[in-house]
Amino acid sequence: MKRVKITDHFWRKRIDIIRDEVIPYQWEALNDRIPDAPASHAMKNFKIAAGEESGEFFGFVFQDSDVGKWLEAVAYSLENDPDPELEKTADEVIELIGRAQQDDGYLNTYFTIKEPQLKWRNLRDKHEMYVAGHMMEAAVAYFEVTGKRKLLDIMCRFADHIDEMFGKEENKLRGYDGHQEIKLALVKLYKATGNERYLQLSKYFIDERGQQPHYFDLEKKARNDDKEFWWHDEYGDYSYHQAHLPVRDQKEAIGHAVRAMYMYTAMADLAIETGDHTLKEACERLWENVTNRQMYITGGVGSQDFGEAFSFDYDLPNDTCYTETCASIGLVFWAKRMLGIEKNGKYADVMERALYNGTISGMDLDGKKFFYVNPLEVWPKANEKRQDKTHVKPVRQKWYSCACCPPNLARLIASIGQYVYSVDSNQLFVHLYMGNESELDIAGQKVQIIQETNYPWDGNVQITLSPENEREFTVAVRIPGWCKLAALKVNNELVDIDCCTKNGYAYITRTWKKGDKIVLVLPMPVERVRANPKVRENVGKVSLQRGPIVYCLEEVDNGANLPNILLPKDSELEVTFQEELLGGISVITAKAERIDDQAWGNELYMTYEKDTKSITLKAIPYYAWCNRQPGEMLVWIMEK
Repeated sequence: MKRVKITDHFWRKRIDIIRDEVIPYQWEALNDRIPDAPASHAMKNFKIAAGEESGEFFGFVFQDSDVGKWLEAVAYSLENDPDPELEKTADEVIELIGRAQQDDGYLNTYFTIKEPQLKWRNLRDKHEMYVAGHMMEAAVAYFEVTGKRKLLDIMCRFADHIDEMFGKEENKLRGYDGHQEIKLALVKLYKATGNERYLQLSKYFIDERGQQPHYFDLEKKARNDDKEFWWHDEYGDYSYHQAHLPVRDQKEAIGHAVRAMYMYTAMADLAIETGDHTLKEACERLWENVTNRQMYITGGVGSQDFGEAFSFDYDLPNDTCYTETCASIGLVFWAKRMLGIEKNGKYADVMERALYNGTISGMDLDGKKFFYVNPLEVWPKANEKRQDKTHVKPVRQKWYSCACCPPNLARLIASIGQYVYSVDSNQLFVHLYMGNESELDIAGQKVQIIQETNYPWDGNVQITLSPENEREFTVAVRIPGWCKLAALKVNNELVDIDCCTKNGYAYITRTWKKGDKIVLVLPMPVERVRANPKVRENVGKVSLQRGPIVYCLEEVDNGANLPNILLPKDSELEVTFQEELLGGISVITAKAERIDDQAWGNELYMTYEKDTKSITLKAIPYYAWCNRQPGEMLVWIMEK
């Protein structure tokens, strides 16, 4: 793939915000220059580790990873919009990282500064490999965009050091990571360098996980640690890290949601690279569990605050959920890898759901405040007063002491072009719809592609293809699962979608010439979505969805006590595009009813039903909530 340049209003605006606001803002945060925001100390930690400043390590054990994710976002931003000054700053950061690296290749400021004697002694808790993984991802991205090898060479040295330390061979530690980020990063490092050693190391970490005797027990005994781990379930204390069973035996998502998403992503990577059918089958089994039993309508995963974790099938509370931004981002990563295993629209549908809802809800529209937790129902007073809801913030925050989500979201949005297309030999797959100008290698030649659309507000998509020479190949366009009556034309000739669609993609095979046009029409009526009745929270309720966008109610539009609103089954749902509202959005309105709480007086309970009053309900896209005045928010609406 040569180049994908995003041009549409929806995503290009966000890419510009990442470039103009988020990357500079996060750079200031990493250097502790944001007033009234929690200190990061991340850059100072590297300077101390390099011997250039004095002081103590500050922050979490994984503080270095924020720098890695920032560098990765910078790389993708430079790909979209070259910026010599930003590149110079990144080069200087990379030089500093190199000076902080130890002679044997080890790189981690926490252990270099604070606990050098405890390196590799507590893989379960201390995030050494997690940090290494994010630095590896940054190194690969920066190399692929700029061609500069400095950070890549630094991280290859560290990967070589890790490979010398871990494995089944004699005199190596038979351990593996507590947080699984490094596994997918090693596959990226392998693909960038061609060094089989890194692929095999990732495979070793996957294969060894959950084996007996359990390494987390062995290392705990070796460090004379007799403290009980805080997580316990039917699997003991292993499932938090998805280490309760060998990965091929796991049947349901359990434990910390972000760790799970990163591990499943790596499993899919390895299934693709090695042809391991047992890993493929495990990925498919886990995918079905997550997306059919444990995923929110927004593409959020991880329903409980305790452990930032999955709980159990169909347990999807709206007002106490965790649904960390990073977990939805991880779901996007995993979905993309599953498309590498099999071109099936169900994977792209989930990828799209998370991209348009549960990920970008984590950042406000100007890129300066962030959500870590993404609830589906908010009552600010309850979040303030109830201890079981204090993790849910009713407004986005400037920064977090544990700031994994903001830079993670920045790198995702800056790299959004990587998710639009994929090419398999002589087949071009169109997974996502957004305006772009691209140049791809298909069937041995360059093909220029221009995609024009006002998606997600409009379902009309035009794709113009211009190959260097006339050539036969296949274009497979995705028919989203939410669309029931799609229409497809090639050069104004209607295509029978039913005859050419397989697993959610319409396959068009023909000899393509310069200027050929595909027109796809995806009608976008507002749909009332209902949850499986096993999701007890949502019985008798509906969520509104139009195209890929999930909607919500806000107090600023509908008044307080949003659960008091009833949407009649026969009420017509109307759509208007409001260009001046929240950056330009389609708004849904409908005639609804509200229980007249004034009629209750001082009564707490009654034996008869009081009257309702007519109102006009107004719903906005979920991702855009809390960009005006703070207040209540609700996704699932009572239906009458």
